[in-house]
Amino acid sequence: IMGSSRWKIAVVVFLSLAELLLPIEADEHEHTYTDKEEVVLWMNTVGPYHNRQETYKYFSLPFCVGTKKTISHYHETLGEALQGVELEFSGLDIKFKDEVMQTTYCEIELDKAKRDAFVYAIRNHYWYQMYIDDLPIWGIVGEADENGEDHYLWTYKKLEIGFNGNRIVDVNLTSEGKVKLVPNTRIAMSYSVKWKKSDVKFEDRFDKYLDPSFFQHRVTNNLFKHLSWISQCIHWFSIFNSFMMVIFLVGLVSMILMRTLRKDYARYSKEEEMDDMDRDLGDEYGWKQVHGDVFRPSSHPMIFSSLIGSGCQIFSVSFIVIIVAMIEDLYTERGSMLSTAIFVYAATSPVNGYFGGSLYAKQGGRRWIKQMFIGAFLIPAMVCGTAFFINFIAMYYHASRAIPFGTMVAVCCICLFVILPLNLVGTILGRNLSGQPNFPCRVNAVPRPIPEKKWFMEPAVIVCLGGILPFGSIFIEMYFIFTSFWAYKIYYVYGFMMLVLVILCIVTVCVTIVCTYFLLNAEDYRWQWTSFLSAASTAVYVYMYSFYYYFFKTKMYGLFQTSFYFGYMAVFSTSLGIMCGAVGYVGTSAFVRKIYTNVKID
Repeated sequence: IMGSSRWKIAVVVFLSLAELLLPIEADEHEHTYTDKEEVVLWMNTVGPYHNRQETYKYFSLPFCVGTKKTISHYHETLGEALQGVELEFSGLDIKFKDEVMQTTYCEIELDKAKRDAFVYAIRNHYWYQMYIDDLPIWGIVGEADENGEDHYLWTYKKLEIGFNGNRIVDVNLTSEGKVKLVPNTRIAMSYSVKWKKSDVKFEDRFDKYLDPSFFQHRVTNNLFKHLSWISQCIHWFSIFNSFMMVIFLVGLVSMILMRTLRKDYARYSKEEEMDDMDRDLGDEYGWKQVHGDVFRPSSHPMIFSSLIGSGCQIFSVSFIVIIVAMIEDLYTERGSMLSTAIFVYAATSPVNGYFGGSLYAKQGGRRWIKQMFIGAFLIPAMVCGTAFFINFIAMYYHASRAIPFGTMVAVCCICLFVILPLNLVGTILGRNLSGQPNFPCRVNAVPRPIPEKKWFMEPAVIVCLGGILPFGSIFIEMYFIFTSFWAYKIYYVYGFMMLVLVILCIVTVCVTIVCTYFLLNAEDYRWQWTSFLSAASTAVYVYMYSFYYYFFKTKMYGLFQTSFYFGYMAVFSTSLGIMCGAVGYVGTSAFVRKIYTNVKID
């Protein structure tokens, strides 16, 4: 009975987590309206155009609020809170299919302080975001004249709302009423609402936000506009080139290794037929000589196994989230991608425990509880530590990206009461199901001395060069992913992302297998860390590319945006490196086990 109760409690906690994190798909009736029913205009955030993540509450600027004050409370999800969504009621009276002529809803008493705030916003190209029925709308705060001396505020919000039946399918905003900012004056803010019938289906209402030119190169010369169809294929060609590179690389690696290994097997078989005197006089070399040390536990096995477990979990999260994004249009719900990623990460914690715990047990580790804690909190500690540092800067700036205390508590509860117990379950299963060290070769009691070798066969050189090809396979896709996150674009071709993930894994495994073969052939048995780090070095090249992207592809500025960019790019690059390292190690481990299984060892 006690066991049954515990399982019920665990199920309740897990379902509560799902309800907290996952965006609840809107019921069919939630987006339907009757005539004259209230339609809410939410004001979200305002901030500089070039700094997408530097956002503030809309009413942090001295805008005035409409006359309508009462409205039901709006509940944010965890993903929205982490992304700095700050929805506030506009106070505008909008009713379904009820047109509103230009109406003044409030006036701004423009003193010097308010004028200075608006002038600063206009000089820094501030624009704001609003929502109607979950459809985003963007508007510019104001503009300056050519000399930059006079500044003007847009005071008239002209809303045009499209409806199909009893649903809203389109929203457009036109900013008019340019008024010069003069201190000690009154500025009237007005709005109007026009309703029009639309043939757009409710399911397709977000298609207008998917910019087709995102995956195209701009053709500015009118003479060559008829060649624009070529630009539409750029993304396809980049994927095709990466795919062909994979086929070539796999074929090349397979051919070289099969021929080389066949010669090695033949040479080792010939040596086995020699008598002891001839064998002693012979020149023995190659990877067979380290059979007694190749399965020796790696240095720092606790950290190593925790990294492998975390990498396997990151791969699982990436794979599942991409699949979900391919099936569901996650970009249609605010914060849904982040909420889904957090939920999937928490749910896949047993993967971390299973692979990390089993590997630690195979390497003879005894302090498995400590290893479980390190594996469970390795990625959360890295992410939360970075977020905690950036949060101080966000609080100093009074930005909407400052994470509330309640959200911090919720994230800590997820780590303690969901991720840790599930990681414990995975660790126990891994230790009991696949924790036995069933290696094909015995491990010698005394480590074999590592002979001297050429400089380019040193593990440090192999590690530095190992990440070049994996980075090259995802180079083009990195640009699109960066642009979708750091600029105002929506990434929606997740089929491409899945293909790129598969290509990355194949290239990573092939490269690490070749690197490991060369290392073992030089009679250096330190292949565990080398295989992991040679694949993980992809992260270094990705982070280096982020510097190029920041300085040459964006116009970001300021302490907050710069800290946010490089802080979270470090988190992204490190996570990608850990995932690639784990994939490379798992593939290389299978290769090493295979070649030593097929060799007769005395």
